[in-house]
Amino acid sequence: MTKNWRVLDGDMKIINISVAVSALPPPVNYPIDVIFVVDESESVGSENFTTTKSFLSQITSRLDIDSGNARVGLVTFATNVTTVINLTDHSSVKSLQSAISSLSYTGGGTTNTAAALDYVRTTMLTEAAGDRDNVHDIVVVITDGRSDNFSATVVSIEFAALLY
Repeated sequence: MTKNWRVLDGDMKIINISVAVSALPPPVNYPIDVIFVVDESESVGSENFTTTKSFLSQITSRLDIDSGNARVGLVTFATNVTTVINLTDHSSVKSLQSAISSLSYTGGGTTNTAAALDYVRTTMLTEAAGDRDNVHDIVVVITDGRSDNFSATVVSIEFAALLY
């Protein structure tokens, strides 16, 4: 299966992106906490948001959620950041996929990736949000383009790398 997108790069030039997926990855059978950080800024559009939901559903089907090995959280971001799913909200793949399927694209606003990463670090990757100390944290950012504040995004990434 191949997915194709036409997007604007950081210099406002149209680029074509194609991703070929021959098969789903093997199941993940060890403890992990995964946070998906999903861009829903104005530039994403509802069609790409629907594609993102399908991708998330496929990826989460490969995680060992039902046994409790894997926990999944999800935040959306544009100008502001919103927690959609906390790490402890869903204990089955089916429940999580249903929640992902019911996500609505609100669209609008800017691509504030720096704020999203800061939010994940300070809010989602905490014990209060269900993060576990004894397992690896994985943060997956899904966006259609460059952050509106590139330098702040780089600082946020570098700060997080120092902590972990």
